[in-house]
Amino acid sequence: MRGRMDKSIIRSKRDVPSVEITASDENISKAGAGLPRPLLIEIIRTAVEKVKLDLGNSPDGIEYSTFLEKVIRDIRKENRRRLARVINGTGILIHTNLGRAPLSETLFEKIKEQNTGYSNLEFDITTGKRGRRGEMAEKYLTLLSEAEAGCIVNNNAAALFLILNTLAHKKNVIVSRGELVQIGGGFRIPDILRKSGARLIEVGTTNITTINDYSSALEENPALILKVHQSNFALKGFTEDADIKALAALGRKHNCPVIHDLGSGVFVDTSEFTGQREPNVQTSVREGVDLTCFSGDKLLGGVQAGLIVGKKELIDRLKKNPVYRALRVDKIVFAALETMLGYYLDNDWRDNIKLWTLAGRPEAEMYDIGRKMLKEITAGDKIILEGSKAEMGGGSLPEITIPSVALVFRSKLSPQKTAALFLSSEPPVIGRVSQDFFMIDLKAIDESDIIKLTSIIKNLKDSL
Repeated sequence: MRGRMDKSIIRSKRDVPSVEITASDENISKAGAGLPRPLLIEIIRTAVEKVKLDLGNSPDGIEYSTFLEKVIRDIRKENRRRLARVINGTGILIHTNLGRAPLSETLFEKIKEQNTGYSNLEFDITTGKRGRRGEMAEKYLTLLSEAEAGCIVNNNAAALFLILNTLAHKKNVIVSRGELVQIGGGFRIPDILRKSGARLIEVGTTNITTINDYSSALEENPALILKVHQSNFALKGFTEDADIKALAALGRKHNCPVIHDLGSGVFVDTSEFTGQREPNVQTSVREGVDLTCFSGDKLLGGVQAGLIVGKKELIDRLKKNPVYRALRVDKIVFAALETMLGYYLDNDWRDNIKLWTLAGRPEAEMYDIGRKMLKEITAGDKIILEGSKAEMGGGSLPEITIPSVALVFRSKLSPQKTAALFLSSEPPVIGRVSQDFFMIDLKAIDESDIIKLTSIIKNLKDSL
């Protein structure tokens, strides 16, 4: 049956093979090996219905092989939507679309060890009674930040929402007009604020907000003052920003809590890697801010989470809010955070947090890697090695570049077609197009992926 169908022409709806017959084709089975059977059947059924509709516009019929190729393309397209590892050649270390901060093998192994069986997630081994979820992760967090207490939810937007909903529901919140930012995925600070039930009181202008602007707005009887770090854009020229220390002092004087949304958040001196110091969590706490919130999967180099540190009385109030339970994280996130924060406390973060391992690689090392790759690939002048500029990404340190090295492809194909060729590889390689050339930046490529990348380029070089 299969052999006859391969050579046949589908001329009418009666000639269209059934879903089951199509699914039994060995080429279809091979292409759909990684997909659950119900999804495979759904793809085939859609293709069968489509070919029946197309027959009306095909007086000479449709070759079965054409139909088969269409089904296989659809299966492969669906397969590519599954979560899978990719090679990040964009030069963006914290790439939002590629999973943000990469996890190290040591961190992942620790998570695996703690979660492949049962764990003491909410069990106190010392007493044999119910324990408190995330207790050690919170303790590590407070030690690192030098705060009184800490709280963990599922992302920083959730952290900010919880703070606003707990402390300012149906009350006023002061925010500078220059800090009403939009974060990734289209979420805007004013929208989060409104959904929390708080009322926005804008102060200052886009480029100038002084401490006097905040002081004048206290007449509105605000529940809190919100300071948002402009982490994903930069204001230049005639600008002025209220100092966080002065703002915290103003809040204390008027018994109005000051909340600092750091966005990415960081515990280390980023100038070592980027030449610019990003405001860190410890400084925010030392300056007297009541609550500081930030992300766990950006400059911290861990998993998605929203971390909150600050005054114990306020943290306790957050945890009593019923919304807190809806925003809490699971055992995998707690295990990852406990391990990651432990690396910072032990000062082992450079070696064990992959983001900083990649960020700290010197240019000389990347040039050496690139030269060895080109020697192995033997593509002549089709591929050259050039200095490049990488970015931290993740909405942090805008306009700051990091020296890097890139493979530049002088292909007969357009840069867009070259990019598409690499996207079709296994694993997919995501590069960037710059100055009309396709480039693979080496900064964010893990050492374990270099051999794979070299092999992929060797296999594609004749097509370039």
